[in-house]
Amino acid sequence: MVHICTMKKILAFGASNSKTSINKRLATYAVSLFKNYETHVADLNDYTLPLFSVDLEKEIGHHENAIRFSRLIEDHDALIISLAEYNSNVTSAFKNLEDWVSRLDGPTWRGRPVLLLSTSNGKRGATSALDITRSIMPFRGAEVIAWFSLPFFRDNFSDTEGILDPKLNEAFLEQVEIFKKHLSGK
Repeated sequence: MVHICTMKKILAFGASNSKTSINKRLATYAVSLFKNYETHVADLNDYTLPLFSVDLEKEIGHHENAIRFSRLIEDHDALIISLAEYNSNVTSAFKNLEDWVSRLDGPTWRGRPVLLLSTSNGKRGATSALDITRSIMPFRGAEVIAWFSLPFFRDNFSDTEGILDPKLNEAFLEQVEIFKKHLSGK
């Protein structure tokens, strides 16, 4: 009997449409720590959508970018999402994407385990967006396994060195390990 072992695939993205997204940078760093996985970093700018409304959906049907993003979720076993925060909530780009994808068959996040991150240049590190999303995602078909918020991104992060503050780095790595153990079934 031949056993085919498939490598788990992780999709990572920053939940922002900023071309210089610090959340995309954090998600990219986080997924780089998963050496034994096939990884992909997505950019929400590749999935631009008009503002969702039922009337527009009736007029044009399911938007191709929502379908493409839903397929991207389906093609991966796990998700790493780093949330940006606008006015104490998630970005409109992320919320709009969720709205469009939620109209397709099946739950938005397809039952995928999630490592949920957030960051900002402020002292709260986008924790409002993180807390809101953590509480809602299970109702949208996600299993939030671990989470971490990085405050003062500009002072605490380097693209070459990662999280600079030793205590924050330790807390971050603990959450990464929790997620890795979940993915490996341990």
